[in-house]
Amino acid sequence: MKRILVCEDEASIRDFVVINLRRAGYDVVDTSSGEEACEVYKKNGGGFDVALLDIMMPGMDGAELCRWIREQSAEIGIMMLSAKSQEIDKVNCLMLGADDYVTKPFSPSELVARIDALYRRVTMSRSPKEEAKVIIAEPFKLDLQNRICYKNGEIIELTQVEFHMMKYLLTNKGSPIDRRSILRHIWGDSYVGEDKVIDVNMRRLRMKIEDDPSSPKYIQTIWGYGYKWNG
Repeated sequence: MKRILVCEDEASIRDFVVINLRRAGYDVVDTSSGEEACEVYKKNGGGFDVALLDIMMPGMDGAELCRWIREQSAEIGIMMLSAKSQEIDKVNCLMLGADDYVTKPFSPSELVARIDALYRRVTMSRSPKEEAKVIIAEPFKLDLQNRICYKNGEIIELTQVEFHMMKYLLTNKGSPIDRRSILRHIWGDSYVGEDKVIDVNMRRLRMKIEDDPSSPKYIQTIWGYGYKWNG
């Protein structure tokens, strides 16, 4: 069963989200505060495929909750709910480990499509179809079977989105990849969000793998186009 944790403090929005996700076949556990979501997550021993979190909440807000959940699991998919005016908060949440965000107001079809795409990435990470093999690009080794990234023999903790981005860059090593191709490959053909989700996730990946993220050696930006893996 597809399990999703929903945290939204506004009852009307929460009920709207829960009804539509249940109609789409999700097992939904809904909470009204960040503190309650933490308790529910711990009580269930994790056990969720996706978390849908509102950014603006009293007490423990969505950003704090996002960071806490990401510290518990690199695999869970995290989607944020935000208002159009919360541009800085969106970027902040992506940097803290969120995979994507939906801007209010949103349609049921858009919400379900975005959650479905995130769920597919999560389950693909858990059940890899590749034969046992690795991609080596010194000093990195990407273990495709176990979904582990090593740098100089040390494990680097990557989220499922970061892992897929790094794999896509490495399999196209030396070739520029445009943003739209990255978006389609990682987020799916039906993605209707903004391109900046790529840039923020790429910045997050650089912070984990580069010796100096401000002067990246491995992930090169092709201005006005996309990215390229050097080496």
